[in-house]
Amino acid sequence: VQLQASGGGLVRAGDPLKLSCAASDYTASSYTVGWFRQVPGKEREFVAVISRGRTYYDDSVKGRFTISRDNAKTVVNLQMNSLKPEDTAVYYCGAGRPILSTIRDPEAYAHWGQGTLVTVSS
Repeated sequence: VQLQASGGGLVRAGDPLKLSCAASDYTASSYTVGWFRQVPGKEREFVAVISRGRTYYDDSVKGRFTISRDNAKTVVNLQMNSLKPEDTAVYYCGAGRPILSTIRDPEAYAHWGQGTLVTVSS
């Protein structure tokens, strides 16, 4: 499955932004899809994931970010509210079939989008 991430941009602290991850075919509906982010010099880190209708969030974004899937299950959105400068990163969506214990591990995801840059100014 091929993934296309979009929606990044430059916003001010406190602003909202929505990222989208579009899958190339309907089989993507069977995959767990996660959003991860990466800043230069650091490892890719978990942000949020949706799997079989359940959602999981990193503590740093809980209550501010919402991950959702459209009815056709080919697009996964990440609604980001109350953005902070520390949310600045390249955001990637990944698809895979991780087990629950590895759902936050980027190594568990086999397919990746190209990344979209989110910059939050203070």
